[in-house]
Amino acid sequence: MTDTTSAVPKRWLWFALGGISICFHLYLVFSGMVPHMISRPIHLALAAPWTLIFVAKNTRARWVGGFLTAAAIACCGYIILHEERLSDQYGALQGPLQLVIAVTLLLVVLEMARRSISWPLPSVALLALTYGLLGKFIPGEFGYPGLPVRSFLGTLTIAEGGLWGQLTGVSVSIVSIFVIMGAVLNAGEAGQGFMNLATSVAGRLKGGAAKVSVLSSALFGSISGSASANVASTGAITLPAMVKLGYPRSLAGAVEAVASSGGQIMPPLMGAGAFVMVELTGVPYNDIMGAALLPAILYFMTVWAGINAFSLRYDLKGVAQENLPNRRVVFTTAMFFVVPFAILLERMFIGGYTPQYAACVAILAAFLLLFVDVNFNFSLSRSWQRLQDVAINSGKQISTIAAIIICASIVIGVLGQTGLGVKITSLILSGAGHSLWPALLLTGIACMVLGMEVPTTAAYVICVSVAGPALQELGLDPLVAHLFVFWFALLSTITPPVCGAVFIAAGMVDENWLKIAGSAMALGIGLYLIPLGMVANPSLVKLFDTPFPAFIVFVKMGVSLAALSFGLISPKPLVVRIALFAVGLVGIFI
Repeated sequence: MTDTTSAVPKRWLWFALGGISICFHLYLVFSGMVPHMISRPIHLALAAPWTLIFVAKNTRARWVGGFLTAAAIACCGYIILHEERLSDQYGALQGPLQLVIAVTLLLVVLEMARRSISWPLPSVALLALTYGLLGKFIPGEFGYPGLPVRSFLGTLTIAEGGLWGQLTGVSVSIVSIFVIMGAVLNAGEAGQGFMNLATSVAGRLKGGAAKVSVLSSALFGSISGSASANVASTGAITLPAMVKLGYPRSLAGAVEAVASSGGQIMPPLMGAGAFVMVELTGVPYNDIMGAALLPAILYFMTVWAGINAFSLRYDLKGVAQENLPNRRVVFTTAMFFVVPFAILLERMFIGGYTPQYAACVAILAAFLLLFVDVNFNFSLSRSWQRLQDVAINSGKQISTIAAIIICASIVIGVLGQTGLGVKITSLILSGAGHSLWPALLLTGIACMVLGMEVPTTAAYVICVSVAGPALQELGLDPLVAHLFVFWFALLSTITPPVCGAVFIAAGMVDENWLKIAGSAMALGIGLYLIPLGMVANPSLVKLFDTPFPAFIVFVKMGVSLAALSFGLISPKPLVVRIALFAVGLVGIFI
């Protein structure tokens, strides 16, 4: 782990705060019904120190962060202590103190998000708040009658909506649990287990080092759900290996960026998107996993086919025999993630428990494995270091996601109160001529543009809130609409001008980012076309309902995407490439 605490004194304090955050979120799973207006403000109060002080880059920012943290804790404390009385106010602020608390909470949330992920998302939230306060002065159909300021701000801050709405509930009760699980797995031998298994399976193949990156990123991404984290972690091993074997640096960076981006569409986490989708669609988590699984596998298969196509251009060597791990090491290290994952899936699908409860049981198993290494030797100092890593990484990641989701909740709250969401939906419908495919095009462009500026999950939440109803009104299945928006919100990880995964990979291989982006877009062609294939072939997302038709579509799209990749990448004659591309394109849409 990168020791980001070096700029902040007293590592033990962050260890303690992280431990408190872990205990609180695990407690909620077993404690029964804790009122939302108690658990969610506590969630925000626990996140404030991490997003306002921990990330501070200088002493001044740290002091300002400390003041804002104290203000956030005080405001959350007021809401917790007066929870019953506030529930009877139905979002109407009473007295100057409550008005100050409302304004303070909104400003603190905006600053938490700004310090966590920079300006774009807070800017969108600030624009939404401005519209909510001043929209009555806008002429035409995008104006609205206006709301009393106390009612508008109160609904966002002291009622079970706005800051404390459904999305925040997902962050509190589900996302945080899986973040803890990921932190526990990453602190032990599971990360090395991913690499060893991937290297053993794919290392000796043509383009083996690149295929190791694909497999390890699929495995690691299933718990990290972050393209940037995936590039930084698996890329630290796979990128030097590819460069050492003579892979073009632009291709090495592209492979890692594209493979790592797939982490956000690979169940079970999907970068927290799966759990947000549960709340927004009402579809059970298990069904979301079933719907997302085949498209995610198709994505990685397409990347794999693209590597095979590139191997016709370049001499992409496999991993040297002496660098392949032996079977005993592969089996032993793999158990460090197989056991917790098996427990997670057994408790959910056989035991019938909720995802968060199943994850808690898996966390216990992974926690016990922290105390031993691959040779099952115990070390007190190593175990202590791992526990610190778990607490600090959990506290940091839970808080970052909380800042993103709570800030996005401001936008959703404003859309709901002002009716702006309905107006944008009507605009999409009229702009698309009430036709599905033009509406998908408009939605896809909006998702990609917004995704360039805000994290995938936040972009998905905002886009699906305004475009989702329009797509559903045009006859698109709600789950397909949500998956379409989520996938297109992810495009910005590899698509210029703002492509985070590409930028990180470019820095790690010391190559021009535009060269990497070009190769990444060719390798990641599935990211652009699979969402459209879901719309044209809705059976693909119905694995649990109609498995046979789902597999038929899966095979057809797999062959089509492979043909597309070879047509786009391989050095075959131009006529052959055009024919392959055309056949693949037709195969996706029929």
